[in-house]
Amino acid sequence: MAATEVREPYVADASAPSPTEEKVDDKYDDVKVDEKEMEEELDLYVPLKMDPNLPYEPNPLTIRAVVVGILLGALVNASNLYLGLKTGFTFSANIFGSIFGYGIVKLLSKSCHNWPILGGTFGPQENSIIQAAATGAGGIAGIFVAGIPAIYWLHAIEGTPQENFGPLITITIVCSFFGLFFVTPLRKFFIIRVARELKLLFPTPTAVALTIRSMHAGAAGAREAISKLKALAIAFTAALIQRVASYYAIGILYDWHPFTWIHIWSKGTSWALNIESWGWYWEWTPAFIGSGILIGMNAAISLFAGAVLAWAIIGPVLVHYGECIGKQLYPDDPYWDSLYTFASLKNLGKETPSPRYWLLWPGVLIMVATSIAELLVQYKVLGHAGKAAWKAMSSGINDLSIKVRGKPSPFFERQANKYGDDDNMVADSARPEDQVPMWQWSLGLIVSIVIAIIVFHYQWGMNPGLTILACLLGFLFSFLAIQIGAVTDQTPLTAASKASQLVFGAATSGKGYAIIDAQRINLVAGGLASGAADVGTSLTSDFRTGFLLGTPPNKQWYAQAMGTLVSVFLAPGLFVLFTTAYPCILDNTAEKCAFGVPSVAAWAAVAQAVTDPSVSIPWSSGIFSIVMAIVVVAQVVVRHFYLVGEREWVREYLPNWGAIALSFVLPSPVFTTASLFGALLAFAWRKWKLSSFELYGYAVAAGFIAGEGLGGVVGAVLQIAGVSGDILGTNAGCPANAC
Repeated sequence: MAATEVREPYVADASAPSPTEEKVDDKYDDVKVDEKEMEEELDLYVPLKMDPNLPYEPNPLTIRAVVVGILLGALVNASNLYLGLKTGFTFSANIFGSIFGYGIVKLLSKSCHNWPILGGTFGPQENSIIQAAATGAGGIAGIFVAGIPAIYWLHAIEGTPQENFGPLITITIVCSFFGLFFVTPLRKFFIIRVARELKLLFPTPTAVALTIRSMHAGAAGAREAISKLKALAIAFTAALIQRVASYYAIGILYDWHPFTWIHIWSKGTSWALNIESWGWYWEWTPAFIGSGILIGMNAAISLFAGAVLAWAIIGPVLVHYGECIGKQLYPDDPYWDSLYTFASLKNLGKETPSPRYWLLWPGVLIMVATSIAELLVQYKVLGHAGKAAWKAMSSGINDLSIKVRGKPSPFFERQANKYGDDDNMVADSARPEDQVPMWQWSLGLIVSIVIAIIVFHYQWGMNPGLTILACLLGFLFSFLAIQIGAVTDQTPLTAASKASQLVFGAATSGKGYAIIDAQRINLVAGGLASGAADVGTSLTSDFRTGFLLGTPPNKQWYAQAMGTLVSVFLAPGLFVLFTTAYPCILDNTAEKCAFGVPSVAAWAAVAQAVTDPSVSIPWSSGIFSIVMAIVVVAQVVVRHFYLVGEREWVREYLPNWGAIALSFVLPSPVFTTASLFGALLAFAWRKWKLSSFELYGYAVAAGFIAGEGLGGVVGAVLQIAGVSGDILGTNAGCPANAC
């Protein structure tokens, strides 16, 4: 669940037991491999055994692979802007890029034979280059669905996104390439040095590698790959058509409001709008039905249970006892005057807050507490990190001593020699010439930091010290996110962003900043830290996929760098498109908007709370948050240290507190119901015909997600063109004739 606020994983169930090198759990059911063979032969901490009949790939970094990957990544980038602004979720491009990329390049390979650029053989390493380029081009959307819009919400910047396009480009460049450069040397640490000992399996990247291997496993693999591709293409097309058509009949094809219908049928005499007001309606959203297919029953049930807890129990109780209030949407219309919103974030500090603001804080603290607890119980990685850093530094100092003095340093030579003595280290399949040269990433890192200091000082009013602090936090959060994601398949970018906001709230407090300046610094610094962590996590995941397939890491690095270069112009451009079509995205006073912008609201609320003395956290919310944080930390400790061995099966039934916390932050429960529906669909599909689900399930989910996202982009274009559904369509079936 990754990037950005929550990055929804390929398969994400933090409570599931971590696989060992002898066994592979059902996260990889989409790859048809004999179970006995997997148990006996599959070691997921070394490169996979590939089909010996595959052609040799002297240079998998081809023009066709990069171009196809970038185009597919651009689709995902557009989808992520739409879905992120709507719900706070973004999705990785890896499985979409690997399957769709296979189909496109395989077709080119067969049709163009030995033509330059387009033709030639196609193998799994080139397939991994496609998904690396797609990941790069599909990334960095996170800052445009959270921190950047929040700056406009708080009026901490003048002008419109179109007028500020230059600063948006430069902050995107800094976040993207700083993350790309500083995480490069961590490949050796996370994938080679400590992966086996700390069980850093990287479930989603590993599943992608296994999928790519299966698609290239001879004639049978090719047939299976074509079946996956057809399923993905059909799901993508169906979701795209459904989303675009639904703009013109949204209350019929997209949003179903049964409690509104009851209200209408009872001629306004029923209590049904009381339930409608809390967001309990159904939405035919292919993206979140697809996400439910991916995340599994535990996470989906936890999401839904969190929504019930937040929006059917806690929220109504708070309103009943006067701790929170709702606001009438149509006070002057007696037929609809019982329709309320309980998600307002206006006038914070000036009136009794809404349940959404009250619930925001336990949601944030649960996420932060869970992430930190997951990191600390994996304490060995911290020790290994310190030792590895010391040994690497000793090696560098010893090499410098040899060059300068002509002889080694006895002390540092002894320390450096320990670097290769770890029995848990995996042999790196990449040759020295296939590694990313140190001068490239180190020079790039220095340049990106210098550019960050200049950009943030002159365009965003942040002094160099705070910029360096943001860079350090970005590195720290990347380390945390990579390690936790490698074990649980959930990257805690939400927790990282909120933690960075708290740090910068303290850093700017009492320093003489005007409130509006402190809020701007808080949001852009948090964006730098979390955006860099997002990019760094994606690159490490690509390195893991490439390691299993034997792809040279420098080729992957170049592919993702080229994809990233495209994304730094694409993401701001798409942001301008959406905010031009829907100005309410940037208006925190808008009561109705096609986009719920939950991440924007969360970032803005935290920025206000840590910079504006008139805005405070409700006392009861703070107490509840602390209690829940203690509960979730206790569960992490019990799960890690007590539920082992014969008790390990209990882990599968523990609640996923990250998912529950997300339901607290979302402005309504509608997306959780769609995700639960998708998970139930996947569960029934597995029970009915497991082989069918293995073949089609994840491809269908990826197609649903990308298709609806692209449909959202088409909707924005239609809105700007003046031919959108709100002009030419109908709102029949919607509350107060407005959906």
